[in-house]
Order: sequence, then structure tokens, then C-alpha cells
Amino acid sequence: MTDAPEAEIRDLLDVETIAVVGCSGTPGKAAHDVPAYLQQQGYDVVPINPNREEVLGRRAYDSLADVSERVDLVDVFRPSEEVSTIVDAVLKRVQRHDDVRGLWLQLGIRDDAAAKRARDAGLSVVQDRCLKVEHGRLS
Repeated sequence: MTDAPEAEIRDLLDVETIAVVGCSGTPGKAAHDVPAYLQQQGYDVVPINPNREEVLGRRAYDSLADVSERVDLVDVFRPSEEVSTIVDAVLKRVQRHDDVRGLWLQLGIRDDAAAKRARDAGLSVVQDRCLKVEHGRLS
């Protein structure tokens, strides 16, 4: 499966709210430092972490389904084996809220079949790339 074209990546960088599935409360971990960077760049970062009450000064949600506010982009810091289940949750959310524009799988995370399902549902998908690196490169 081909990677997202640069125009699609630029479009996904032009969002307001990013739900981070697997957002960590531990500084030094990519799943903490990348969302912290995004927050510093002005994005509204919504942490999804069922093991924490709060991450990055924000309430942490147990799941994507629990987020009441609008979500533009879902950024994933979970193992590739979990991507299919996460895509299921994203597609359910799109049906209910009609808000998610894209799915971003961080560096080392890839599931071509799940990415195809998301693309077939009209979402932009980026796999195996760091959102912080791409933001820095294209901003």
C-alpha cells in the first residue's frame, strides 16, 4: 500500500483537535513527548489512556468513544496488532459524529488492511511516520 501523498499529509497537519490513542503520561516516551510537542504547537491534544486520569494537563479518556468533543485526527501510539480494532473504533465514531478526517499511525506502526478500510471509508491515512517529524519538516 502506498504512503499518503505529501498534500494529504499537509492537509492532516491543518487540523485543530488530535486524539492520541496510547498517549503516555511518562516524559521521555515518544507517546508523551510527541503529543506534548503537538500541544506546544497549538493543537488541542485529547489523550486516550485508560490507565491515567490526566495526561498533559488534560482529562484522559478511556476510549475514543468516550470523547465528547470534536476530533479531527486520530494519532496512534499502539502496537500494529491493535490497529484493526482502533480503525473499528474510528469508523464507529465517524458514523456517530462525522468528525474524524484522518488516521495517523506513528513510526513503526503499520496495518495495510486496516488502513485500506479507513481509506475506503473516506479517511486520510498516514502509516509508519512520526507526526512531530512531519510537522517540523512541513511547517
